[in-house]
Amino acid sequence: MFESAEVGHAVDNKTFRKEEEALRIALLQAQFRLREAGRLPVLLLISGVDGAGKSETIQQLYEWLDPRWLSTMAFAEPTDEERERPPMWRYWRALPAKGRIGMFAGSWYSAPIHDRIERDISQATLDTQLDSINRLEAMLVNEGALVLKFWFHLSRDGQKKRLKRLERDPRTAWRVTQTSWDRLKTYDALQDVAGHVLRVSNTAWAPWTIVDGSDDNYRNLLVGRALLEAIERRLAEPRVPAYPVAAPLARRVDDQNVLSALDLSVQIDDERYEKELAHWQGMLAELVRHKRFARRSLVLVFEGMDAAGKGGAIRRVAAAMDPRQYQIVPVAAPTDEERAQPYLWRFWRQVPRWGRATMFDRSWYGRVLVERVEGFCSEEDWLRAYSEINDFEHELAESGAIVLKFWLQIDKAEQLRRFRAREKTAHKQFKITQEDWRNRKKWTRYQDAAVDMIDRTSTGAAPWTVVEANDKRYARIKILRAVCERLEKVLRKG
Repeated sequence: MFESAEVGHAVDNKTFRKEEEALRIALLQAQFRLREAGRLPVLLLISGVDGAGKSETIQQLYEWLDPRWLSTMAFAEPTDEERERPPMWRYWRALPAKGRIGMFAGSWYSAPIHDRIERDISQATLDTQLDSINRLEAMLVNEGALVLKFWFHLSRDGQKKRLKRLERDPRTAWRVTQTSWDRLKTYDALQDVAGHVLRVSNTAWAPWTIVDGSDDNYRNLLVGRALLEAIERRLAEPRVPAYPVAAPLARRVDDQNVLSALDLSVQIDDERYEKELAHWQGMLAELVRHKRFARRSLVLVFEGMDAAGKGGAIRRVAAAMDPRQYQIVPVAAPTDEERAQPYLWRFWRQVPRWGRATMFDRSWYGRVLVERVEGFCSEEDWLRAYSEINDFEHELAESGAIVLKFWLQIDKAEQLRRFRAREKTAHKQFKITQEDWRNRKKWTRYQDAAVDMIDRTSTGAAPWTVVEANDKRYARIKILRAVCERLEKVLRKG
């Protein structure tokens, strides 16, 4: 795979200066059009062997482009804050907004490659991680991103010569450390692992470009041209190319589903409610203070029809916890900042640390509910969202999060009663809007979307609990009990 990068590519200084002038102008013009269009971000993943010129090429791009619309992120050992969240959390936070170019010096490939070289993970685990990365990159591209991946290569002798040259120059000697020389000893292992990684992750939507790093002029021109051509080609396309990642929905042959099968007449009286409320809130208070919860987090998702009682249920859960321990995230229409990112970005930012809880009053499921029903995204977008959401929740669970999702179901008559009660109650009038009445007219479509959502995203790691919510007291107790039972089961296992 690396043979073509070892044939001795070189560009003399005269040729470089001549081509550099035209390339720089074209890159600035392309960057201006990218910024003006504001419809896609550009991600440059810069990886490769030590001494192959990664930082030099990044610096060259800063000289050629307008640095105000560039950003560079370098990733070293994870911080304590990062270790307490899924591994991809820190990369999601670093994604560039639409219209900007973000360069990752090291990326989500660095840890899997390092861990495999050190034999900390098996080949099967590496392939599983690469599969997840491929799906992530497909999602980013389907959301509009242009993903460019460069692997900077040197032969073993070339790397040794480059490190010695850098070490001799006082201006660059600081860049060569004992770690650099230690990595030279694992050169063969790196080539084996990197070759496999590049082969498995060299996809149509995010291909690799292998760069001969032995000559500065050649390397910089190659990367600059590749960046220019990719931006111009994407800007010339009328729409984002879609890569299919979801199966179509199956047709139902009858009217039975997880919502229609509910008995919404269930209820409990005031006396039993107060008794059980005190019991389950007391139990929850103890569980979130358990020593084993210090290496866990809690993610609760509340969805349901308008006026189903999500807010009241959240308050009863929160009342059992120290306010410093939890965060409630109400989800409305995305802001301009959030629209400039993939739809899951704003939720990744809210992932709690160990020992904390986050409760979402509506959530990432808006993509397959309101955005689907109201036509705010295309069918291919909400169809692929099922697998993207499952991947997101799987990563949460793998990092120690306990994920529970609740769909609060009421019937149409009960919703009407609650709407009218809100209009008559002064301190609740803010909760009823014309949009609520408009959404009510699409009741059947929202119900169909909810059934599909539950069927496709209720997993072992992040199950849905469907809650009969015509009686608010019954709903609140069922939710508290489900949270406590799941917490207790997980913490008991350790």
